[in-house]
Amino acid sequence: MAAAFAREIGGDRVVIHSAGSAPGETLNSAVVAVMMEKGIDISSETPRMLTDEMGLSADVVVTMGCGDACPVYLGKRYLDWELTDPAGKVIDDVRPIRDDIEKRVRSLITDLLKTES
Repeated sequence: MAAAFAREIGGDRVVIHSAGSAPGETLNSAVVAVMMEKGIDISSETPRMLTDEMGLSADVVVTMGCGDACPVYLGKRYLDWELTDPAGKVIDDVRPIRDDIEKRVRSLITDLLKTES
């Protein structure tokens, strides 16, 4: 969700890599549905494993509760967003998670583009 919002909000001003330390095999259908409610279609996305290339090319690494499984890349800015995992949740329970992520992404993108100027 965070990557989709970042692409939507940041447009071509940001480059986004979305990956995990232990990605699932498919997207959560409730997540796909709540993002579609915002007009963002992520149905063709697939979970990917984080690579060193992604981490090393990043200015900011946003983690979401991966703890010790997250690799550390020296000199990178890290943000650890403590979020409820939407896995196994119904759509009504995923909406507040989506909305929280959207607020955080909007704030991050605003901050990044402000410091870029």
